[in-house]
Amino acid sequence: MNLARFDIAGPVLIEPRRFADSRGFFSEVWKASSHAEIGITRSFVQDNHSLSRLKGTVRGLHFQRPPTAQGKLVRCVRGAIFDVAVDIRPGSPSFGRFITAELSAENWLQLWIPPGFAHGLCTLTEDTEVLYKVDAPYDPATDSAIRFDDPAIAIPWPVAPGQALLSDKDRAAPLLAEAALPEAW
Repeated sequence: MNLARFDIAGPVLIEPRRFADSRGFFSEVWKASSHAEIGITRSFVQDNHSLSRLKGTVRGLHFQRPPTAQGKLVRCVRGAIFDVAVDIRPGSPSFGRFITAELSAENWLQLWIPPGFAHGLCTLTEDTEVLYKVDAPYDPATDSAIRFDDPAIAIPWPVAPGQALLSDKDRAAPLLAEAALPEAW
């Protein structure tokens, strides 16, 4: 497994090995002992799968507050996404900064996003499917969002804000400065 770290502590870009032959390939996309060696020791409790039919669909920026804050291991199994993690840990030296990565079925990359980060994505192709493991179950009482196009964060999305396909929840999300953030993660 190859990995890359960012200048913001926490997220990790992971490239699982693929063993290919004329029949196709085999890959271990999650193995507790291998991931523990790179610092991902959380226990996953739920797998999520999303399908976005149209290019330019934006999901996020989503997070859950403690006590059910989620870490996510994200991968794209069909199509491609522009994936984003925003540091929303008050007091962090990188608060409000973000990292991005392109994840695709072709490049086979995964992105680990620990608790304390808001997560969002934009589909780069039609019929894009994303799978992600989470280390806490979905909890509507702690579910939160930040506006994807917050000018204070200034994410360079691959779609113009007015062209992004959004849910009602994401369209109504507050700016980071207005979001109800916990003091500690």
